[in-house]
Amino acid sequence: MAELVPVDSAADPRLADYRDLRDVQLRKRLESEHGLFLAEGEKVVRRAVEGGFAPRSFLMAERWLDGLADVLAATDAPCFVVSEALAEEVTGFHVHRGALASLERRPLPSLASVLDGAHSVLVLEDIVDHTNVGAIFRSGAAMGFDAVLLSPRCADPLYRRSIKVAMGAVFALPWTRLDDWYDALPTLSAAGFTTVALTLASDAVSVEEAVAGLDKVALVLGSEGPGLSAHWQRSADRRAIIPMAAGIDSLNVAAASAVACYVTARR
Repeated sequence: MAELVPVDSAADPRLADYRDLRDVQLRKRLESEHGLFLAEGEKVVRRAVEGGFAPRSFLMAERWLDGLADVLAATDAPCFVVSEALAEEVTGFHVHRGALASLERRPLPSLASVLDGAHSVLVLEDIVDHTNVGAIFRSGAAMGFDAVLLSPRCADPLYRRSIKVAMGAVFALPWTRLDDWYDALPTLSAAGFTTVALTLASDAVSVEEAVAGLDKVALVLGSEGPGLSAHWQRSADRRAIIPMAAGIDSLNVAAASAVACYVTARR
C-alpha cells in the first residue's frame, strides 16, 4: 500500500517530478531524461495504472484520497499529500482535478507488434500540438481503431496535455513511432494496409468512397498548417477528402480525424 507522506514545502526535493508543469520545453526534457510522464485527474490516473504503467509517486490533496484508495492500496509508490495551494505552487497551475501521478515510461513496442491483428490504424505525420494528438487518440479509440503510428516529429502522446485531452485513451490504444519516415507508407502497404491520405489534392475522392470495402486501412493525417507532405501524399495508395459546404475547404486535424474515423469504422 502507498505510504501517505504529508508535505508542506514546495521546495521539498521529493516533489521534483511535479515542478513547472506549464513549461513545455523544460517538461519535455525532464520527462525524457528521467523516463517519466504525468497523469492528471482521478479517471486518468486510474486508467494509467490499469494500463500497466508503474507509478513512481502520487501528488494529491487530502480530499482526493478516498477516490483513489484502491489504486493507492495496490502500489508501494509514495503518495505526497499536500494542500491545494501548495499543489498549485509546485506545478504552476490550479490542479482542479485534485490528483496527479508520476509514472514510468515503457519502451516503445515494435511496429510489427503494434500492427499484429490490426485492421484500422491512424498514421500521423508531424502533428506537433499536444491537444490535437490527444483528441485524435480519443477519436480513434472511440471508433474502434486498433493502433496509432506517429512520425518522428509528432508530439508526445504521453505529455500531460495529450493524456488529459485523450481521457486516457493513450493507455488503451497501442501506438509507436515510425523510425523510417520516408518509406513509412510503402511499409504499411507491404503489410497489407491500404493507406488513405486525407488531403485537398485534386484527385482526392470522398473518405467514404476511399475506404469502401477495405479490410485493412491506414488513415493518414498531416500537420496542423501545411497538412501532409507532398512525399506522403504521393506515397499513399489513395487520397481522400471530407466533402464540405462551399467556402470551407478543411477542418482542424482533430475534427477531421473524428469524421474520418467515424466513416471508416462504418465501412
